[in-house]
Amino acid sequence: MKIFDQLERRRGWDDTEQLILDQVRRLAETVIAPNAAAYDRSGEFPWDNVRAINELGLNALFVPEPYGGSPMPFRLYAAVVKIISEACASTGIIYATTYHGMKPLIDVGSEEQKARLLPRIAEGGLGSLAITEPGAGSDATGMRTSFRPDGDEIVIDGGKTFITSGDVADLILLFGKWSEIDDAKAAISVMVLEKGTPGFEVVRLEEKMGHRASSTAALSFTDCRVPRANLIGEPGDGLRILLSSLNKSRPSVAAHALGIAHAAFKDAVGYMNERRQGGRRVIDFQGNQFTLADLATDLAMADAWLDYVAGLIDSGSTDFGIEASMAKMRGSDLAMRIATEAVQMYGGYGYCTDYRVERLMRDAKITQIWEGTNQVHRQLIGRSFAAK
Repeated sequence: MKIFDQLERRRGWDDTEQLILDQVRRLAETVIAPNAAAYDRSGEFPWDNVRAINELGLNALFVPEPYGGSPMPFRLYAAVVKIISEACASTGIIYATTYHGMKPLIDVGSEEQKARLLPRIAEGGLGSLAITEPGAGSDATGMRTSFRPDGDEIVIDGGKTFITSGDVADLILLFGKWSEIDDAKAAISVMVLEKGTPGFEVVRLEEKMGHRASSTAALSFTDCRVPRANLIGEPGDGLRILLSSLNKSRPSVAAHALGIAHAAFKDAVGYMNERRQGGRRVIDFQGNQFTLADLATDLAMADAWLDYVAGLIDSGSTDFGIEASMAKMRGSDLAMRIATEAVQMYGGYGYCTDYRVERLMRDAKITQIWEGTNQVHRQLIGRSFAAK
């Protein structure tokens, strides 16, 4: 792993950043990783891991200081996501989803909204992002959840599906259509739904292939009344806010996927150095060395690209949608590829639950699907080259 250790040393973290990363690594090694297999088997929500994350105050890394946070660069946040996700993909996406859900509130919410809502997140509250519906996945304009104004309230009717942490989140960033706007795109609006709001119901929790400890909920809203003060921006601002938020959540998902990729690569290398076939270590076969060379090179390149995109975010750039799609697409494809190769290197053992690579392969698959399928990202990237 020498090359990856060198890359990490060359990232040039300052003393505070290095201290945070060291604390997160210790947490990952002593608490999160040892719990991961048991949580995967039981499917229980990993509250012990979440409490340990909150003891370190990691939500504060992305919450502004006036609301109880101690904000750090996105580059550091992404590194934290990678470390946690390498130890437990379920815990990693729970932490990252709080960022995904609350970043639009941080970026475009009113002062009153941020002062009222963000301290809960800084103190360790969970956030969620509710976009997807049974008939509206990658095409968000197909959503049918309605927001109907009624005096100082907004009445919500409809439902969402595949919502990460939807059953446990303290705050949900909810997208729907403003009833008084007819145009499908122009009607999209966004608000913050608070836990315990009457009319909000968790319909079911999904049984999933991977990320089994991260809850994925189907939600319903029936005459659900929310203060109009919880509307982010104005009616019809939702699509603009959605696209802007995805540009920052997609690199976060890339970090999550690369955490899985690093875990699978380390497991594969470790096993290949120990396992012997025909009197030789598995790693001594030239064909296997070629495979590792390709995987290591692609992993290093994906890490470097994520650092580049993080630098764009930290510089205040707003035009990096294609770069974000590239990071998400490549990171998630690589996670699946490395996890699959790791299972192959383990042979029959890799197909058994005794070894982590079996879980990593299951966890890797969804990263190619959520936050925009990789087919959609290829389309976004490819058509960016079409002449206007």
